[in-house]
Amino acid sequence: MGATSNNADSKTATSKTATSKTDDAIERRIDAVVAALDLDEKVAMLSGHGFTEQITEDGGRYCARLYHIGAGNERLDVAPLLFNDGPRGVAMGASTCFPVPMARGASFDTDLERRVGEAIGRELRAHGGNLFGGVCINLLRHPAWGRAQETYGEDPVLLGRMGAALVDGVQRHGVAATIKHFAANSMENARFTVDVAMDERALREVYLRHFEHCVRAGALAVMSAYNKVRGAYCGHNRELLTDILKDQWGFDGFVYSDFVMGCYGADAAAAGLDVEAPDTIHFGDGLTAAVRDGRVSEERIDDAVARVLRTLFRTQAVAGDGDYPAALVACPDHVDLAREAAAKSVVLLKNSGALPWNAATVGRILVVGALADQANLGDHGSSRVYPPWAVTALEGLRRHAPEHCEIVHDAGKDLELVRTLAAGADVVLVVAGYTHRDEGEFIPGQMVDLSGDTSTSIGGDRVDLRLGPRDEALIAAVAEVNAATAVAVMSGSAVTMDAWEDSAGAILLWWYPGMEGGTALAEILFGEVNPSGRLPFTIPRSADDLPYFDRDATEITYDLWHGYTKLERDGTEAAYPFGFGLSYSTFAFSDVDVSVAAAAGTMTVSVRVTNEGERDGDCVVQVYAGWETPDDAHPRKRLCGFTRIAVAAAATERATVDVNLADLKFYDPDTRTWRLGAERWTVSVGASSAPADLLTTPVTL
Repeated sequence: MGATSNNADSKTATSKTATSKTDDAIERRIDAVVAALDLDEKVAMLSGHGFTEQITEDGGRYCARLYHIGAGNERLDVAPLLFNDGPRGVAMGASTCFPVPMARGASFDTDLERRVGEAIGRELRAHGGNLFGGVCINLLRHPAWGRAQETYGEDPVLLGRMGAALVDGVQRHGVAATIKHFAANSMENARFTVDVAMDERALREVYLRHFEHCVRAGALAVMSAYNKVRGAYCGHNRELLTDILKDQWGFDGFVYSDFVMGCYGADAAAAGLDVEAPDTIHFGDGLTAAVRDGRVSEERIDDAVARVLRTLFRTQAVAGDGDYPAALVACPDHVDLAREAAAKSVVLLKNSGALPWNAATVGRILVVGALADQANLGDHGSSRVYPPWAVTALEGLRRHAPEHCEIVHDAGKDLELVRTLAAGADVVLVVAGYTHRDEGEFIPGQMVDLSGDTSTSIGGDRVDLRLGPRDEALIAAVAEVNAATAVAVMSGSAVTMDAWEDSAGAILLWWYPGMEGGTALAEILFGEVNPSGRLPFTIPRSADDLPYFDRDATEITYDLWHGYTKLERDGTEAAYPFGFGLSYSTFAFSDVDVSVAAAAGTMTVSVRVTNEGERDGDCVVQVYAGWETPDDAHPRKRLCGFTRIAVAAAATERATVDVNLADLKFYDPDTRTWRLGAERWTVSVGASSAPADLLTTPVTL
């Protein structure tokens, strides 16, 4: 053992030495380039170039090509940073379309997310790019947020772990990953103007913690948000961009503005914004003039240029001479990964014996709903991906059903006809939910289509958490005559189901499932894949249980409380708790062991997980912690770690979760420090945040 440890230490030391030498070489090159540039050349590196003309030439299609965002100087042979967006894949060309991040958050699988990041990094390199704009880690404060689908859930630890995994994967291939939108961007329609007020604890503990995690994981770029925080636009917010991000966290990459309306003048540079994106509007000559009249120091300009170059040179150091041919885009391996991600993301919320279907005995399958035969991949804003194909629910079933099965599809317009068809079917699948017109990035009418169609706005925050009346009536009609009715819900976040959940035989969250979503759904319905997704948010019994939300607000206050922390504080039971999800197996937890290494700042939690079912399956083990004697100023408990473990039928495995004690601390605004605040804690381990699903043990920290 000693020899092995020494060898490992030697390899680690060699790796650190090599990294240090690379960093030293990069810093020397940065110094040389900055010294050789004149002021106009420096300022030219600090904005985008050509976007307005390019998107017009492309008929209004966003990200049809790469966009020059920062860096670039032909005289000194410095390349530009070439941007394309995400986060469900590269927005350019016919790229692989993965499930939306909220779906991937439901997998609780950081290894899967790293592999998704690697695929995205490879495809962006194959397109010629090196700056990815798609690591969205804004917190889901309220499920009506239209852009919820682009993030991973309501919990900062889940956001931080999944975001860091995507960053890691993307950056392994010489592509800079951008974490966004910094910060407190948790509503959509009013995002350009709303001023978010919050106290220091809410800011640090709830809305910034996951950003810091991704910064410390090595993210090379940050995009500022449109909204204001405590009176200052995020792109002009010195406290966020300089004091916290750069000075306190030590971020040495670059910050660029959200597109078009994320920067309003040269004073943004003085506050800490390094690059105006996607085009030169307020920087350029305006920034040069601000330097010459003393409003922005040239030292700040040099720092901004150094940051952009550092990101560029680091991507080039990783990229080397790697081969990234065009054939990588939507290649079989990436498509198969999209199918795996879709399958692992499906959350089975209810199952009264309706699933899985028995392929040997099912004869007639009725598929109901217009969405069953539509490629419904998510919003049509900046995250839109254009895959070469998309497998719908109907197509997936037709491919997977045995030859003896008859599959009938009806859009559901005539309820009496649907009842008749359902009464004669062995099983029924209803596909219901939302599309890009109901939720997503808010695109005002005048911005929908730069080629001329300015009639209709799309996306935005939801006005209701229920399904539409037509969908609810359709589910009720079908379930009334056929108990073997499964409902697959398509959405980007929580849907309240009280009007129809009792009548459905099974309920699945299918999300916006990516290009292979129909394949994954069919595999789950027929039992070829055991459902394993878990809710990355809380589904309330009533919208009244949630924080106040006004999609047209000009001012709003965010506090410590949302999701499961708010419901627990208020003594309110969720319809479906955070972390919840069923399987075709049942899992039992026992024998919790907690080991604390206070000096190292870590805690290791392990538990025995037994699969009591007859099918192999994956279990998501969740660890929560809170003060043994809680008070009203702190959450009863918070997620502090999780892992996904495969357990064979009738087998037992021990799952281990490593917890960083820093994730347990609260921010003390009086001392401006992070504190544990108590010695006696309760650690809870289990299958969801609900107390009934958890084993608890006292711990002294």
